[in-house]
Amino acid sequence: MGNDRRAGWAIAGAAGLLAGVALPPLGWPWLLWPGLIVLWSLTASRGGTAPSRFWRGGLWGLAAVLVSHRWLLWLHPLDWIGVPGPLSLPICLALWLAIGLTAGLLVGAWTVLVGRLEPARPSTALLAATLWGLAEVLLARGPLFWLGLGVASLPGDRALAGLAALGGAGLLAAVQLLISWGLWRTVTATARPLRRAGVTLVLVLAAHLLGLALLGAVAVADGPVERWLVLQPATPTRQKFLPEQQRRLLRQLAAAQRQALLPEDAPAPMAITGLLLPEGALALGQPLPEPATVEVLSGGFRREGLEQRSSVLRFAPGAWLPSSWIDKHRVVPLGEWVPLAGLWRWSGLSAVGGIEPGAASRLLDRPGGPVGVAICYEISDGAALAAASREGARWLLATANLDPYPLMLQGQFRALAQLRAIETGRWLISAANTGPSLVVDAHGRIGDQLPAGRPGSGILTVRQRSALTPYASWGEWPLLGIAAVAGLWRWRF
Repeated sequence: MGNDRRAGWAIAGAAGLLAGVALPPLGWPWLLWPGLIVLWSLTASRGGTAPSRFWRGGLWGLAAVLVSHRWLLWLHPLDWIGVPGPLSLPICLALWLAIGLTAGLLVGAWTVLVGRLEPARPSTALLAATLWGLAEVLLARGPLFWLGLGVASLPGDRALAGLAALGGAGLLAAVQLLISWGLWRTVTATARPLRRAGVTLVLVLAAHLLGLALLGAVAVADGPVERWLVLQPATPTRQKFLPEQQRRLLRQLAAAQRQALLPEDAPAPMAITGLLLPEGALALGQPLPEPATVEVLSGGFRREGLEQRSSVLRFAPGAWLPSSWIDKHRVVPLGEWVPLAGLWRWSGLSAVGGIEPGAASRLLDRPGGPVGVAICYEISDGAALAAASREGARWLLATANLDPYPLMLQGQFRALAQLRAIETGRWLISAANTGPSLVVDAHGRIGDQLPAGRPGSGILTVRQRSALTPYASWGEWPLLGIAAVAGLWRWRF
């Protein structure tokens, strides 16, 4: 009996590890499904009590998130923001473990709930899957979520990811769980296993065919083309505010401004619309080194009263100072913002001090057409960018500074950018300090990109689009409707 218990714990932990590996940057859903099969089995452990389900499900969630979020350990060392060396690693480990434990609590609670509802029932499977999907969407609107099952199909299975155009990341998460439930019922069937396997296969094929149809419904040509010169400074964050690094960045910016100004005899299609700079490129109150030769959209900082904001600043042609901006709304807890920071000496793991959130809207108006903006961490909130598209955004801009994190985080950011483009049917440009600096079309395909980790610049082309995907039009209402039907089905029968 003791060996069985230990084996159960080992299997739960190993399945969680497998699920964490399957998430981006790998993005292989077929590797995720075996891990989810084990999770479904934990909800139905024969003779298992609610506490045992909770702890084993919690172990699954803890393992999955510790693996998929291990890039947090690259915060160490924190001496560049004043944290003493002996405290640096314990703080980074504590942040990493806290996020894993939070995930463990949520997955453990889900496991107990599903166990009470008899997980072998199709009505329970549908209800449990939609509740998980809705929970991911809700968590993405708060400060404690980066990525989950909703992005697991990218970059490996763009056909399946096409379902995001219908119901967003929440629907994708629910479909992953439903497929794995069908596989679980197949491998545990004592009667008619071939029939169950056939039903599951039909579900997998139908999901992929519908995803392809939704991607195919997005028109290739819709609106005018814009050509943006993207500057990737590759400035080490730990050295960013040293005087020599600030001078280097201004020289790079001045050179990019001159590069954006084509000769008068250049053909019109070669004209550059504007210049893009990554998150935090300009210091607080920093003007451009030269008057803007074209429109400039740059990450930077500004003050609103006594509050400091991280923003995307818009400089009109001919201007030294910004004429409009959009502030970061979803700030990183502890990283940028600390509750009651005025009562603390420490104002966050940020070299620029405490950052306060701005307005929730992600829509930046500009004469050439509105843009939906995600500043770094905000790329994980698909609902906000779908709302910006509904309000008139013609394309999306994701700006970030992912240094000093490893390339793993860039891979996750890239997958999230693909997902946001598919959800909204909008082209997306990512402008990041060390990468990824790239363009994604409305079908979620990655186009031109700059080499990661190296300074450089390049011209990325986007096409404006005004047509809305079903998800951009309806948001989470389809998934809410499915959850309501599943709940009624489960209650009635």
